[in-house]
Amino acid sequence: MSKKKVILGLSGGVDSAVAAVLLLREGYEVEGVFMRNWDSSLNRDVLGNPHVNDEVCPQETDYIDAMKVADKLGIKLHRIDFVEEYWTRVFTHFLEEYKRNRTPNPDVLCNSEIKFKSFLNAAEKMQADYIAMGHYARVVHHPKVKLLRGIDPNKDQSYFLCQLTKEQLSKTLFPIGHLYKKEVRALAASCGLETVATKKDSTGVCFIGERNFRQFLQNYIPAQPGDIETLDGEKIGRHEGAMYYTIGQRHGLGLGGAGEPWYVLGKDAARNVLIVGRGANHEYLYSNRAIIENINWLGPEFTEMECAVKFRYRSADIKATVKKIASDKLEVLYPGTAKSVTPGQAAVFYAGEEVLGGGTIEAVYMNDERRKY
Repeated sequence: MSKKKVILGLSGGVDSAVAAVLLLREGYEVEGVFMRNWDSSLNRDVLGNPHVNDEVCPQETDYIDAMKVADKLGIKLHRIDFVEEYWTRVFTHFLEEYKRNRTPNPDVLCNSEIKFKSFLNAAEKMQADYIAMGHYARVVHHPKVKLLRGIDPNKDQSYFLCQLTKEQLSKTLFPIGHLYKKEVRALAASCGLETVATKKDSTGVCFIGERNFRQFLQNYIPAQPGDIETLDGEKIGRHEGAMYYTIGQRHGLGLGGAGEPWYVLGKDAARNVLIVGRGANHEYLYSNRAIIENINWLGPEFTEMECAVKFRYRSADIKATVKKIASDKLEVLYPGTAKSVTPGQAAVFYAGEEVLGGGTIEAVYMNDERRKY
């Protein structure tokens, strides 16, 4: 019987390297693909013209590390460009959301559109039975396809996978989802993968990397300065562009004075006003109801159900009642309240370890009052 073939996203980091080790141990035929999704030569200003004064992503270093891992493990490594796919399917949406004064999560869209769509399509042309990634998550294939949290609560990435379809998941393996990060690093070291065993985890925007984010956005969206006001309408300062601020943000406001620090409470997009208030626990930061759009549902059919919801990657689970109000829209009630629930971010629903689905936060309320988020 021939081996099942797996095409693995080999990023040059420790997680995907150990994923390769485990797949080989399980008897799969493994080939790696290094994805190149961002090209600094494609950086454009607000008029669409290329610009060169931009920090270059450390992609080449990662590619070299991926080659070292592939050589050590004796597997083929391919390099495939998804630069235009990333630009058209992920980055342009990312910019449009910022123009709407929303705070998008590009990692969610990058997973659904690039890592598990463009990548999957390329892998299928390579006669792959499965694709694999070094994500901290788990997938069950039988008897029904289910997406589960990763075992390591500090690294669980199921939140970012909430837009994957059952079809995508049915063709996906997550070899390290049952491990803790420290176990992954130890396994890499024991296999002689010193290059990646102690390598720092990548951070920043998916495939774009670590940057001065405000300067980066200014390359693509013209700043529109405006007033900073309190909820009572008192003008107390100026902002550099409302899109640069997110709900609950404290730093970068340029506001001082006696008393508790100032925090972003909301935005009045029509007037280009940033609304602020004093105190990390200002009552306006809290809500108990939200409307979620662009729903991708993996769980059982329902009209109304009890479950848990996460409104941010690092946030705790919140008990909620979920009601279907349209084919792709849900109302979420969480009487215990939640802080800084932000339009544009992902809301992800769980039943214990299982991911039920997810969507994008559209509107936020305290009872019947819509927050100016």
